[in-house]
Amino acid sequence: MRILIYGLNYAPELTGTGKYTAEMAEALQQQGHDVHVVCAPPYYPEWKIAKDYSGWRSSRETRNHVRVWRSPLWVPAQPSGLKRMIHLASFAVASLPALVAQAWWRPDIVMSIAPTMLNAPAALVLARLMGAHSWLHIQDFEVDAAFDLGLLKSPRAGRFARVVESALLRRFNVVSTISDKMVERAISKGVAPSSVFRLPNWVDISAIYPLDRTNKFRDELKIAESAKVVLYSGNMGAKQGIEVLAGAANALAERQDIVFVFCGNGATKAELQKCCEHLPNCRFIPLQAAERLNELLNLADIHVLPQRGDASDLVMPSKLTGMFASGRVVIAMARPGTELHSVVAPRGVVVPPENVKALSDAIEALVADPELRAILGADGRAFAELNLSPAWVLGRLDEKLRVLRGERVTRRLGERKEVKAAASAAGVPSTGGSAVKLVEIEKID
Repeated sequence: MRILIYGLNYAPELTGTGKYTAEMAEALQQQGHDVHVVCAPPYYPEWKIAKDYSGWRSSRETRNHVRVWRSPLWVPAQPSGLKRMIHLASFAVASLPALVAQAWWRPDIVMSIAPTMLNAPAALVLARLMGAHSWLHIQDFEVDAAFDLGLLKSPRAGRFARVVESALLRRFNVVSTISDKMVERAISKGVAPSSVFRLPNWVDISAIYPLDRTNKFRDELKIAESAKVVLYSGNMGAKQGIEVLAGAANALAERQDIVFVFCGNGATKAELQKCCEHLPNCRFIPLQAAERLNELLNLADIHVLPQRGDASDLVMPSKLTGMFASGRVVIAMARPGTELHSVVAPRGVVVPPENVKALSDAIEALVADPELRAILGADGRAFAELNLSPAWVLGRLDEKLRVLRGERVTRRLGERKEVKAAASAAGVPSTGGSAVKLVEIEKID
């Protein structure tokens, strides 16, 4: 099957949408599909065009057997609401020639990745002209996020944007998104339930797994073996609400046995560093290469996952998958009733969003209880093994694509256990968990 993926972000970006889009494209190529990608040069989360790439001219490359067309875009040094819109629009316009050039190839599937929704109209038109199936995959609801989080403020513009978004969503043959609550949101925007497909983000449980040795980052960061590490790793942007971590670090500054490590880049990093510059219990490091990711995630005694309260169910943080796979306990900030709360609560700790005292108290409680940390970490690992492996998630995607083409597909009921057994056979530590609840196998239709 010929599959065209049209999205802003792609490898070698190490985090966020680009990481997952690239892994999806490569997996589909390995499954026997022919995959082309139209995307931008890598720039995220640094908001700076990566070395050896240009933001002003088109280019072409092959990455892991996937053919990739790069189109220009403008990247603001300090993104704001309006600048972000211009940034997205610049790619939507500049990528049209590369998208149109794919017509000769006659794709069977045209898959647009959101963000950004500005690509969706062109993807729909190309699919209709080619007689191809149109597919929209939503990593986050950027329209709702832009207005609900105050990145864009005009109520009239918000109403107009939501009307246009709803009209676009209803016209795709398939709309996929990464969580149950986001599926519900898509349906609430007018998408037929039969057209919605849940495609969660995944984690390579053979690459991310618990380590039982001294962590190399401790020596590099001069962290004592007796200290417990509270780790945040990922994008540092408006949706994350990471300023609450600075508050917690300040509240726990007198605890010499607790060290906060912040790993990543993003629009709010400089502000966060300024808040923490006087705190001896804070360390900052840039995003790490993929080959050091497992070492980094195992640096944590406690992972923290902050999220603004008004971002509830607009996004499902992709970094959670690696946190669970590492076998280290997670503290998430989420409201009851949200999907983040329901996923973390049985196998981690959940506190209210933007509440410094609640976060500080949870950290201190876990530091004082190594047995609870071990139990919850093992439960998170077991959940990742059973629900988040690439073989399971991307296998379902392959099945859905084949069903669209009219093939009959039967899913084996024991496949999740087979995925876990394969990881164990490869020598990857497996941990049992008392709080794991298997998700019912969904019918592919």
